[in-house]
Amino acid sequence: MQHFATFFAIFLPKCLHLCKFICIFAPQKHSNSQTLKLSNPQTLKLSNYQHNMKLTLLVVGKTVGTELPKMIDTYVQRLKHYIPFDIQVIPDLKNTKSLSESQQKQQEGEAILRAVEGCFVVLLDEHGKEYRSLTFASQLQSWLNTSTRGLTFVIGGPYGFSEAVYQRADAKISLSQMTFSHQMIRLLFVEQLYRAMTILRGEPYHHE
Repeated sequence: MQHFATFFAIFLPKCLHLCKFICIFAPQKHSNSQTLKLSNPQTLKLSNYQHNMKLTLLVVGKTVGTELPKMIDTYVQRLKHYIPFDIQVIPDLKNTKSLSESQQKQQEGEAILRAVEGCFVVLLDEHGKEYRSLTFASQLQSWLNTSTRGLTFVIGGPYGFSEAVYQRADAKISLSQMTFSHQMIRLLFVEQLYRAMTILRGEPYHHE
């Protein structure tokens, strides 16, 4: 019995010290209310942009067919959950067969300039700046937060824009180095606008 007493007297304090050391460096568990949530560094937060800000997509000529307008409208309705959004259509020109390419661009350009009066204008153009979806979302947020005017994106007709429209534009963007029809690009762009909004809200739609 004396041997056991001597053993505990010598080694028990050392054991207690070792346990204390282990507890200090062991991983700590927290309750749900204390867990630190790490934000995704690639997730942007949607700031409080101007409450009267309206986002518009201006297009030249109606969207043809039946399926394409339906698919476009799907994303239009989704976008309206985030921001006032509308597609504005400039009617097709009449007697275009009697017009040269330059004349058609000029007449379409005059209609575009009337429609974008007072707006911040971004052209979808093959010579515009290309963005990844994340960087476009960031740029869209910047335009929404800094512009005191309506933000209007413009898709031109089959021959593009007149020089007067280029001079009026505040910015130009390109979705790809490839060429798409001015009809198909409408669907691709409204989907990108919706994607940008989900990125800004941190919603699980976009994947890198």
